[in-house]
This record gives sequence, C-alpha cells and structure tokens, in this order.
Amino acid sequence: MSTYAAILFQVLFAVSALGQQIADTTFTFPIARPAYAFGQGSVVAVDAAHNNFHTLDGRYAPFGKVLANDGYRLVSNDVPLTPEALKTYRIFVISNPLDSSNTANWQLPTPSAFSDTEISALNTWVKAGGSLLLIADHMPFAGAAHDLAKSFGFDYLNCFAFDNRRRSLERFFKSNGTLASNALTQSIDTVITFTGSAFRIPPGAAPFLLLRDYTLLSPEVAWQFEENTPATRGEGYYQGASMSYGKGRVVVMGEAAMFTAQLSGPNRSPVGLNRPEARQNNQLLLNIIHWLDGL
Repeated sequence: MSTYAAILFQVLFAVSALGQQIADTTFTFPIARPAYAFGQGSVVAVDAAHNNFHTLDGRYAPFGKVLANDGYRLVSNDVPLTPEALKTYRIFVISNPLDSSNTANWQLPTPSAFSDTEISALNTWVKAGGSLLLIADHMPFAGAAHDLAKSFGFDYLNCFAFDNRRRSLERFFKSNGTLASNALTQSIDTVITFTGSAFRIPPGAAPFLLLRDYTLLSPEVAWQFEENTPATRGEGYYQGASMSYGKGRVVVMGEAAMFTAQLSGPNRSPVGLNRPEARQNNQLLLNIIHWLDGL
C-alpha cells in the first residue's frame, strides 16, 4: 500500500468517526487529591466568542468537568478579547476558533478568527502574567488560529497530520522520544491524539509532542485529498509545546479531541478522554493547567 493510499484509509476511518460528535456527559475522571477545594481554584475561561467548535456548554463540557473536579472555576467567554474582558481570568483557553466565513464552509481561504486588536490585547495580557492554552485542530482551525499563534512566535501549518505507520490513533511515547520528558508530562508515558494539525516553534519553546514519520497534508477543502494535495514531512513540526512569555505562560496544541470526551458516529464510539488508550491524557490536561496556573 502506498503512503497516499494508507493516508486515504486513515481519512475514511476519521471521517466515519467524525460525524455527529457530541459530548459524553457520562464521562468522569476521579482526582484523588484536587489542586483546590471545590470551586476555590483559579478562574479558567473557555472561549466561545469566535465561532468555536468546542465550547464549555458543548463539546468541551467534559474538559470543564475534569478541571472543576480539580477545584477550578470554569466560565465561558462570550465577548471580544479586550483588556477589560481578560482581567478577571487567570487562564484563558481557546479551542478550535473559526472566522464567520468558515463556520459552514471548511475550505480555503481560512481568515483569522481574531482581529488585530484582539490579538494585541491577548498578547499583552499574557506578557503581563496571564496564561493561555491555545488549541487548533486540523484545517481550517489551524488557519483561523495562525495569526494569534504567530504573535507568540508559533507557526501553525493549516494541515492534517497523519501518522505514516497507518494507525487509527496517533500515539506518542516517552520510550521512543516522541513524548518529551518535562514538567508537563510527569507521571505519563503515553499520550493519544486524533489526527490534528502541526506547528513550528519559536526559540525558547519546549516541545513535548514530536511529529516523527508523519505526513502533513494541506487540502483546499477539509477531508478532501487528491494526489496533488500539498504534502510536507512532519520532521521539525510539533503537536504540543509550552513557553514562558514575559511574565506569563503559553501552551500551544495541535489537536482538540484529546482533551475532551466525545461520542461519534452512529455507534457512539468514544473519542478523546473516554478512550481506554487515552486515559493518561487526563493527567496531561491537569499537568498543563497546573503549569499554566504556576502550581
């Protein structure tokens, strides 16, 4: 089987699993020693003001549930990003934003989901001590987040990242160096992602999900791949990285389902934190939030 044929097989698998994604409201992750007493932790705001595919009252409800069980206070941000709006937040989470032109039209062009004024406000907020978790999945989400990420030095490729080993899940292991050892990956030896995008990192950033033996496909229309679809080798690209920025901190991710629990397709197949193989993703999420919180 050619690499292209293998990728098409993965695409068919992914598309079949993509349909009718809903939050798995039954999912729970027990935390033996929460970081805070219930409802006493830092405020974590999840963006809902930029046509986000994942929001706290939708597909990212399980994300919020994990953090609430750790004592954090979860709020939804429904307004444009301004200094006034950001000042009450400790951690700001953006997952899969979109420009209004792409909400029902996942094809090029993919304009920025954020205005220059919003990008400047968020950049200044982080530099002054705020913490940002930016998550942008496969095209078109990576394109919509590109300008915001670039303001911090990260460079999203508006692509689909496919494992050339023809696996239905993307697996990162400490044993082979694709999962780096640092403060964010303590007590973890395996992380699972579900396709996603890829990005390059600036000097000073610490990558922890390394794309080795990957093909990065950049189609004009999401999930539509041809023999001449632009392809890039995955070496030098990443799906997870962290960085201090001024007095604040930034974590950038290239995949979103890994941090929530969803049911997909007619068989309601688990995708994300509810997959048995991905149970350690829960600890990775907590580690990331704790690092952003300065714990």
